[in-house]
Amino acid sequence: MVDSRGTLAQDGRRAERLELRVPTTPTQLPAVRAMAGDLAMRMDYDLDAVEDLRLAVDEACATLSLVAAGNSPLTVVFETTRAGLHIEAWVPTAEGVEVPREGFGWAVLATLVDAVDARRSTQADVPGGNGTDAPVGVILMDKYLPGQRPTGVESGAGQNISVAR
Repeated sequence: MVDSRGTLAQDGRRAERLELRVPTTPTQLPAVRAMAGDLAMRMDYDLDAVEDLRLAVDEACATLSLVAAGNSPLTVVFETTRAGLHIEAWVPTAEGVEVPREGFGWAVLATLVDAVDARRSTQADVPGGNGTDAPVGVILMDKYLPGQRPTGVESGAGQNISVAR
């Protein structure tokens, strides 16, 4: 689903939003990775950034598939702005489940994008959610176009990231 009628982004341009919902199975995750790559190419990211986004989305989806409740679908929302690409990926979870934020996968993810965060939330607070208080696990990522990093946004480079399990 593409929604370009949303509110104006910070840069005064309407953000376009694309929502992709797929089963949380290894056979469907490549479709999400392909969508990320296609959007990045259309936004004129260089080839290295396109591949970084593909890998980051793949890692985020794989991480979320570990905490998904049963056969719950994976929802990924891509939002394009003049500054770059914002991605929110989420899955329904059991109450109290945390999204893992350590280990090698998280270190790789933090290296591939400009900003990344993971948290618990509810269906009412995520884009594409059903409006209920049902718990979800969310990973949020931003990859900025060259020269478009908003002021006050810190890079993930140089973070002290634990890879211990």
